[in-house]
Amino acid sequence: QVQLVESGGGLVQAGGSLTLSCAASGSIFRFNVMGWYRQAPGKQRELVADITSGGSTNYEDSVKGRFTISRDNAKNTWYLQMNSLKPEDTAVYYCNAKEPTSAFLTSDYWGQGTQVTVSS
Repeated sequence: QVQLVESGGGLVQAGGSLTLSCAASGSIFRFNVMGWYRQAPGKQRELVADITSGGSTNYEDSVKGRFTISRDNAKNTWYLQMNSLKPEDTAVYYCNAKEPTSAFLTSDYWGQGTQVTVSS
């Protein structure tokens, strides 16, 4: 099965930057969408950003202009560059990939999660 391994989380002061990486390995795959989600304590997991196989990007409103999602197809890796971080960005961040398994169903793959903590 596909495995997604995340790296790049940590502790940063408000206004600082972090870059998260997600590397896919383990099997042959072709993803339709690659993205990043986050979950803060007591909150639902939410989509932060994603990028399609065609290169289209989508961002949650609160991160527009601050976060950038990108991918490196040769390395089967995608990234989330986070700038101007705010305490509200504190959460566990999960990378995600979606792969079609049939005409009607899609498989989801998830990274292990990485903690991002932004101090005031």
